[in-house]
Amino acid sequence: MHSEFVTSVPYLHTERLVLREYRRQDFDAFAAHLADPVSAAHLGPSDRHAAWRIFCSQAGLWLIHGAGWWAVEDKETGQVVGTVGAFFREESTVMELGWNTYRAFWGRGFANEAAAGALDYALEIRREPTVRALIASANASSLRVARRLGLTYEAETEIYGKAVGIYTLEREGSLGQGYGNTREANKRSQ
Repeated sequence: MHSEFVTSVPYLHTERLVLREYRRQDFDAFAAHLADPVSAAHLGPSDRHAAWRIFCSQAGLWLIHGAGWWAVEDKETGQVVGTVGAFFREESTVMELGWNTYRAFWGRGFANEAAAGALDYALEIRREPTVRALIASANASSLRVARRLGLTYEAETEIYGKAVGIYTLEREGSLGQGYGNTREANKRSQ
């Protein structure tokens, strides 16, 4: 018996970026990012074998939940500059946002732009009532991105043995004003 299972990863377009599915040729940059102790300081460095498992599991989330991670591609150069996700953890019903910019591309606003695209997808397309991000208190750059997106600190939790803050945002109408104002602020800051 032949069975065919097909899923698609939505393409998202921002001013400078395309958020698209992971491709095999994206893996070397992904693995280098996770092996770099500076880039992976808040995640913990991973060797190539562990990076492959992470890469495949992030790509596979689209099959399990219909949500997952995108490769972030610079429209101008075609280079992959990082990853961004709008996904669910195993036992969570709240969509989580995550973002990583590869070190060669730090300081260009790619994380802000990609995360804003993922946030818009989560709240406006999927109509998720709440999104969250888990961020280590020492991760100043991710905390800045979360603030720009309008996420606010909710509580402390632990993941993989590390303390992290939970930052959340509710869809407009659930909480009120934050998201709409943040979208305008993001446009001004880019």
